[in-house]
Amino acid sequence: MARLTGEQISAALASLAGWKYGENAISKQFTLADFKTAMFFVNTVAGLAEMADHHPDILITYKRVTLTLSTHSEGGVTAKDIDLAKQIERAAV
Repeated sequence: MARLTGEQISAALASLAGWKYGENAISKQFTLADFKTAMFFVNTVAGLAEMADHHPDILITYKRVTLTLSTHSEGGVTAKDIDLAKQIERAAV
């Protein structure tokens, strides 16, 4: 899967509120109601990632969850990252 250009990433992120591009990855911080809710969210993301065989970096700080997506084998952002971000957004609602 080929890396996306900066223009392609910007266009894709226009429909993904709160996601940012930097350091060859896209990321977003989610603030949940409490720690328990954050952990349920992380488990949901883990399930989506397993199904996609594409695993984000996850940082949990109490009720804040930061997700960072990058296709390491390609050295940057690919359509796989955008697709997973879209799935995560649907799950976060």
